[in-house]
Amino acid sequence: MKSDFYLDRVTKSESAEILLKYHYLKDISKGFKSGYNYGLYKKNEFSPLNIGGIQGVCIFTGLPVPELAKSAFGLSRTEQDGLFELSRLCIHPDVQKEEHNITSWFVSRAIKKLRKDTKVRAIISYADSEFHNGIIYRACNFKYCGLTDPKKDFYFKDGTKHSRGKVKGMEGEWKERSQKHRYVMIFDKSLELKWDEVI
Repeated sequence: MKSDFYLDRVTKSESAEILLKYHYLKDISKGFKSGYNYGLYKKNEFSPLNIGGIQGVCIFTGLPVPELAKSAFGLSRTEQDGLFELSRLCIHPDVQKEEHNITSWFVSRAIKKLRKDTKVRAIISYADSEFHNGIIYRACNFKYCGLTDPKKDFYFKDGTKHSRGKVKGMEGEWKERSQKHRYVMIFDKSLELKWDEVI
């Protein structure tokens, strides 16, 4: 029952506890941004699920790049206040199996807590098309704004990805980057969404 669960603010290290085990991004051990982190807990630690400890995490951070504010809302790179990305979401797989709709329940309540803790004008989230389509965000009433533009990343021969700067003369290859489904939830009615909503 959902009434058995509650949310609480958690630290980056507490978030990592579940992300390192169950999040689909394989490179998460290299680090992730921490921000407003909300953990999912069960009131009775001796639950039939026999899990104990943190059972889910939802992390909201600032926008990953300032240009995103211009792309999504036509705002300048200095107008980032109140704009967030739902950057990490993970729930223990046993909890997902046992509790119907627990993920949308968790995300909705995490957003409510975020809005109590700070000013929130809008939230953007992405779903990597290689792993999922973000149906959970639709269930939480985010607007769907289609896929990101196709892009490529340069990889060196040893398999590491080039991060910044020119690649001319370097040995390696360009690889297609998986596109991401874009989702937006707007609270500030003065914001004008520049992305086209896809119904």
